[in-house]
Amino acid sequence: MTDEELVVEFALTRLDNEELDLDEIAALVVRRMGRDRMLHLASQNLAVRGELRAAAFEAAVEYVLWTVLKLRDDPDE
Repeated sequence: MTDEELVVEFALTRLDNEELDLDEIAALVVRRMGRDRMLHLASQNLAVRGELRAAAFEAAVEYVLWTVLKLRDDPDE
């Protein structure tokens, strides 16, 4: 899944759940993806951060949120 696809998934989930915080939306996205993609996102978080700072699910959620915020704040990176 590309970063762009991840952002689209996040945006669609947010449209259905406008009352939730961004981290809660990221958690929904990760839950819907399944175990294999969750582990992939957690490994992406490890690659970006250089350390695994949480359990796999929380690390995957952190990566989703980080990706969305990074593309929102600086789309040219």
